[in-house]
Amino acid sequence: MPSSGQAVTIVLDEAEKLHMLHPGQVIAYTGPSGGRSDRFMDVKGMYRKRNLIRADFTGSCRFIASLPPGFNLMPIPISGGSDLLYDFRHLFYYTDGIKMQTRLLQFKNMLITRDAIKVKFSGEGEIGILTKGAVVEMKLHPTEPLYVDARSLLAYPENAQLKLSVYGNHLASQHMHYQWQMTGNGSVLIQSGHDSGELEKHLQGDGLFKRVLREVIPFGGIFIK
Repeated sequence: MPSSGQAVTIVLDEAEKLHMLHPGQVIAYTGPSGGRSDRFMDVKGMYRKRNLIRADFTGSCRFIASLPPGFNLMPIPISGGSDLLYDFRHLFYYTDGIKMQTRLLQFKNMLITRDAIKVKFSGEGEIGILTKGAVVEMKLHPTEPLYVDARSLLAYPENAQLKLSVYGNHLASQHMHYQWQMTGNGSVLIQSGHDSGELEKHLQGDGLFKRVLREVIPFGGIFIK
C-alpha cells in the first residue's frame, strides 16, 4: 500500500458537467475561470459526506485531484438503472444526469457496521468510487452463501439477502472479522485493501512461537509484544 496519495486527471468536454464532492482534493485546474462553481450541499449530503461544499465543474476543462493514501479511483458508467447499492462515503464524484436513491440498512446491521445508508444510482452518466486495493467481482448464488469480510464489501445487488455471520470451526469463527453471508442474483464488488496487519508482522519476522503464545494464553495479545 503506498505511503503517499495518488493523483487522477479528469477531463470534461464542452457539454459535460461533473459534481465533485471533495473539492478540497483538487490540486490543479485548467479551463475558464467560470468553469468551477462551488455550492453548499443539501442537509442529507452534508450528513453523509461530513462535508459542506461541493464543486460543480462544467466543460471544457481539466483538473487534477489527489486521492488519500491507499485509495484508488474507480470510474463506473451508469446507463438506465443499476441494481447495485454503494456506501455514499465512497462516492468521489458523479456527472450530470445521475440520480440517487437511498436505502436504509436493518437496525441490527447498523449497530455492528456503523453504517446506516446505502445509495442506488440510475440515469445516464458516470460515478467515481473510492476503493482500497484491487476490486474483484464475484457472482452470487440463490441458495449457496458467499461470505465477504464486512470491511471489504464495496457494492451489492439490492435484491441480495444479507446477514452478519462468521463461518468455519470454533477457532476460525473466533479469529475473523464479521462476514456478510450473502445469497441472491447478480454480482458483488469486493475491495482488497483491508488488512488485519498479521501478514505484515509475519513478514517482518514476528516469530511463530510468539504468535502461538498470543493465541493460546488469555490476553496474550496484550501482554506479549
